[in-house]
Amino acid sequence: MARTGFCDSKPLLDLHKKVDERRAPLRMWANACGPLDRWQPVEVDESRVAPVKKEPERRWERRLSIQTSEGIIMGFHEDSQTCLAADGCVEGPVLLYPHGLQGLHSLQALVPSLLRREVEIALEKLNLIWDRTYAWDMFLDMMRTQTWHSFPNADLPRHFTDATRAVLVDWLIQVHEIMHFQDETLYLAIHLLNRSLRQIKVTTANLQLLGMVCLFLAAKKEECLLPEVSGLCYLMDHTYTRHQLLRMERKVLCGLKFDLSYTPPLHFLLLLASIARCSAKVVWMARYLLELSLLEGQCVVFQPVQLAGAALCLSRQVLQEPPTPEGEAAWCLASSIHVGSETALLRIMQILASAAAKAHGRETCATFIKFSSPETMHVSRHLGLKNASALLGV
Repeated sequence: MARTGFCDSKPLLDLHKKVDERRAPLRMWANACGPLDRWQPVEVDESRVAPVKKEPERRWERRLSIQTSEGIIMGFHEDSQTCLAADGCVEGPVLLYPHGLQGLHSLQALVPSLLRREVEIALEKLNLIWDRTYAWDMFLDMMRTQTWHSFPNADLPRHFTDATRAVLVDWLIQVHEIMHFQDETLYLAIHLLNRSLRQIKVTTANLQLLGMVCLFLAAKKEECLLPEVSGLCYLMDHTYTRHQLLRMERKVLCGLKFDLSYTPPLHFLLLLASIARCSAKVVWMARYLLELSLLEGQCVVFQPVQLAGAALCLSRQVLQEPPTPEGEAAWCLASSIHVGSETALLRIMQILASAAAKAHGRETCATFIKFSSPETMHVSRHLGLKNASALLGV
């Protein structure tokens, strides 16, 4: 998802060109380079072709259950009322998958074509994809790779606490603002920090150095221009030398096995918001709540798409914008992407609401100050954030 991949080949991938002038997909190039015989029609002897039994048309529909704590239930049914098996027995018309989308081969068989089209348009609008031909495959890859580095629990090494981690994350947010990095860099840096704390041995004295190294590695993956190592040492008040920073970088890379892949929840948030036709204020509020989740150690056990869905749901509840039929229909379509239980969604919303209610009075208030500016519509100072219980209607 790094944006730097487009910068090296900018003359070939000029997004300002007209549609007709754009570069053809590689799939089309491969077909065009083949021999001319491939394009000639092939005569087939119809008498030798075995008759193919046409199956009735199938379609997918989403079935709502009374208890939704087990996740989304997708129902597969025939157009006819019943179907005959090979042995002549009558089978039921419905096959339910009570565990949602987990365990199935492909999301493409479940999600309706309308949602697929909206996903393609949204990814193109967000400049996350250049050719819409590969948009759906990219979305499937996002859903698949988000679980690669999941955490079974939120436990930290015994000499670290959630408060210590929150102070470090708050400081990294401030450094991120000073360096004017991309938002994806921050989310990747915190993810690398969470993994490093659990996979390599680091003392409390080197905790700040570890955080800076994770931010430096994330910048190498996401940014076009990198800061000097001496500048990073200056931001740490020269507590650590340049040699110590580079040695810690090698240690982190070896501990993570050079695997820096990550699908940030911000991409899911922007995708959901684009499909749901959310207003700018709803998006800024959701981004504020999502960044607050970086400070909460309990949120590391949830998937990125769950964090994004919970932040967007809570944002809509806080702002209480007047609903429209088009907006509600778009929201129902966007909510079908969320994979998870209602219990997990409500749990995340409670954590975010509690964090937002006390964000103005905490020592770690970098995110609160960041989203209190006019550019972010002062969303962190919204009056609806002060009472966490009122946000969820408890």
